[in-house]
Amino acid sequence: MKPIGQARPGFPCWVSLAAPSLQAAQEFYTAVLGWTWRPTGLDEEFRTALFGGAPVAGVGALANSLRGAVAWTPFFAVADADATAARIHERGGTAGVGPLPFGTGRRAGLAADPDGAVFGFWAGEALPGWPSGPDVGAPAWLELRTRDAFAAALFYGEVFGWASPGSNCSVEYENDEVIVREAGRKLAAIHGGAVEQAPDPRVRPRWYVHFRVPDVTAAVAAARAAGGTVALPPDASPTGRQAVLCDPDGGLFTVTAA
Repeated sequence: MKPIGQARPGFPCWVSLAAPSLQAAQEFYTAVLGWTWRPTGLDEEFRTALFGGAPVAGVGALANSLRGAVAWTPFFAVADADATAARIHERGGTAGVGPLPFGTGRRAGLAADPDGAVFGFWAGEALPGWPSGPDVGAPAWLELRTRDAFAAALFYGEVFGWASPGSNCSVEYENDEVIVREAGRKLAAIHGGAVEQAPDPRVRPRWYVHFRVPDVTAAVAAARAAGGTVALPPDASPTGRQAVLCDPDGGLFTVTAA
């Protein structure tokens, strides 16, 4: 893991979940991913998830006035929150929330890409424990399932400076996906169907978080026992065995073999 202060602009720096019941979410993700919890210091309705003592995610309770679809949201580090919001607008996205002050010397915002996939951006000091690397129980990488992988790659590449001069980031097409890597380490995958296919209008674009687990079958069983469901059963992929799970409130996420 990289120490605090070293999140690179344009790269993932945090993931968060807004759930109807904070207590129920804590119980479910403890059962499936083995997380422990601590207060954030911001609000009683927010908690930081820990694995092995290191922060791996944030979970908060949805306000009654903001009930909506439950989903995991990835955040990307940026050097300038206002400039990022402007680039999002210029390239057809929507900066819906913020940038707003978030703690000491930090600013954060929520946005949607041109196809509606929601993501966040974060300016300021990195959170300790991120990027989280190959640790079990931590986010392994992000996946965007969208209608047009190449259009999405262009949008995010321009907003976050992927593959720009001086960046350690590479963007490549392989196995019907656009893969984003930093110094060889996979950070994100953008999937939009095979290259010869037209964009599928039935796809609901969204980001998925892949969490590492020691045993995908055991994680699936734990999710079912804790009230979750299996959206896609365990299967082998080019990156290893994985399954897509749904928590009791509808939050989708992927577990992948360590």
